[in-house]
Amino acid sequence: MEVILLEKIENLGVIGDRVQVKPGFGRNFLIPQGKAAPASAANIAEFEARRAELEKAAAESLEAAEARRDQLEGMTVTVKAHAGEEGKLFGSVGTSEIAHAIEEAGVIVEKHEIRLPMGAFRQTGEYEVALHLHSDVNVTVKLVIEEE
Repeated sequence: MEVILLEKIENLGVIGDRVQVKPGFGRNFLIPQGKAAPASAANIAEFEARRAELEKAAAESLEAAEARRDQLEGMTVTVKAHAGEEGKLFGSVGTSEIAHAIEEAGVIVEKHEIRLPMGAFRQTGEYEVALHLHSDVNVTVKLVIEEE
């Protein structure tokens, strides 16, 4: 299935690229999310008419993500959790707890922007947490999990 990208998609292309994707990916994700349109003659003409508007929106989104990155750089966030004698948590600290702690520090972060490749944290200690704010903007925040 050939589609026209309406925004930059990581590992796929930038605005205006015509790319081949698997039909399910195009039908079930890209088109319903408004990230792409089928590459028909009518959609290509409509895209060319809206190109400047889409590029301006993408630039504003990138600037907003870079501003948030500047606020987050060097930030240390502390989360308190119930833990046993050896520092093992009763439960875990996941993306929602981390997002809530960052919001209390004054920066709004969505849960889906937090990357935890090894899963939720189950021990007290200091950790580095990666945040993916935009397809071009990443930042690392220091997370300290303390016993309550």
